[in-house]
Amino acid sequence: MLSAQAVRVVGQMGTLIVLARLLPPSAFGLLAMVGAIGLILDLVKEFGLSAATIQKHNITQAQVSALFWINSSVGAVLGAGLFLAAPLLAQFYDQPELVDVARWMSLAFVASGLAVQHWALLRRQMRFGTIAGLETSADFLSFAAGIGLALWGAGYWALVAQRLTGPLFQLFGSWILCRWRPSAPRPTEGVRALLGYGASVTGSQLAVAFARSIDQILIGWLWGAALLGLYERTTRLLMMPVNAIGAPVYAAAMPALSRLVEQPDRYRSLFGQVMQKIALLTMPAFALSAVTSDWVVAILFGPSWTQAVPLVALFSVAATTLPVAQSSGLLYMTQARTTEMLRASLIDTAITVVSILAGLHWGVVGVAGSLAAVGVLVRMPLAFWLATRRGPVSIGVLWRAIAPPASAAIAVALSVGCLRQFVQAPTIVGIATAAALALSVALLALLAWPETRREILSLLLSRKLPRPSAG
Repeated sequence: MLSAQAVRVVGQMGTLIVLARLLPPSAFGLLAMVGAIGLILDLVKEFGLSAATIQKHNITQAQVSALFWINSSVGAVLGAGLFLAAPLLAQFYDQPELVDVARWMSLAFVASGLAVQHWALLRRQMRFGTIAGLETSADFLSFAAGIGLALWGAGYWALVAQRLTGPLFQLFGSWILCRWRPSAPRPTEGVRALLGYGASVTGSQLAVAFARSIDQILIGWLWGAALLGLYERTTRLLMMPVNAIGAPVYAAAMPALSRLVEQPDRYRSLFGQVMQKIALLTMPAFALSAVTSDWVVAILFGPSWTQAVPLVALFSVAATTLPVAQSSGLLYMTQARTTEMLRASLIDTAITVVSILAGLHWGVVGVAGSLAAVGVLVRMPLAFWLATRRGPVSIGVLWRAIAPPASAAIAVALSVGCLRQFVQAPTIVGIATAAALALSVALLALLAWPETRREILSLLLSRKLPRPSAG
């Protein structure tokens, strides 16, 4: 899954770079105006029922069929609602073009509603190769559609086509590769409990989606499509690797941890490993991005996006802690503590909204700075404490897991920050020197911790040892 995600990230990054050079920020802003609402509606459509299908040990054909018809119906209703509400959305943002954009985007809800349970069953069966293949194929097909239409001069319609191609391909692909078919709809025993589980998950996810969307809604309303496009592209640039790592980790860890709930020691050990690996993949990399934000913008977006430099730096700081804070949600979902997860999500959403409102006075940079500071100092520690109040994993397990990666991130930021005093322009030599320095100091910082030192030495020794002969 991680290997496939790496391929997808390369494709997503390449597409982002190409489209940013072919289309103006206002085009991305238009799609972001619909996307901010769509993110919330998408969670309502799913209603947490994919998680219910994965988590329940002995789910039946009739129960999955009932969930399928619920997801399909809700997806159709939401699609119709967005289609009819498109003029109101355009009026709210004062963007007439949004009417047609929103109506075309409503098709995505209908398509994804028909595929929710097929994807859930593929994950439940741990068919990660199939999932990776479908997602990667859908991504690259949508990339081709978006770039092709942008080169043709279609403007923001290239982005609409890109957003629609993926869900439609995944719908047909999941139905072809997952042989499960729904039964006719009928009353089914046990669905009420699954809906209760899904309602708590959905409430939590809606709170998170609202927190992730309210800044874009306010920025689009106050300052228009161009500034929103700049903000949304920067957010997407930093969230891309976060989602690329988080999605396969959740897909693999959710069924694995659910099967170990009755074995506390193994559950605790596996979760600690998951948390540490996520931190190792994200913290040092985002620390490097924070101190080289001007290089990142110059290389990826070009000179017309220089206003994004402080945003990249601040979002990179926020992204050092966001993946590990989000991963604590696995504790709630695998232990069926969804009511607690909803309460924790509502608290986190309230803190996030307050921080966004506090930063609005200073524009988009103020919003990004407020989110970064609150994320590091408040949201992550609070998420850790709330998630570990019950269950086999204590808060000490989480802090011990992220301590080595955090020290590596701090070492990278300090060393490369000092190097930047002497190397200003993003030359090939400067980039290579910064990358080599970051890798070296991160490795030294990790070797200072006994746990990570043992893992690194074990990995190196295992590669040197000869394989035993068959005889």
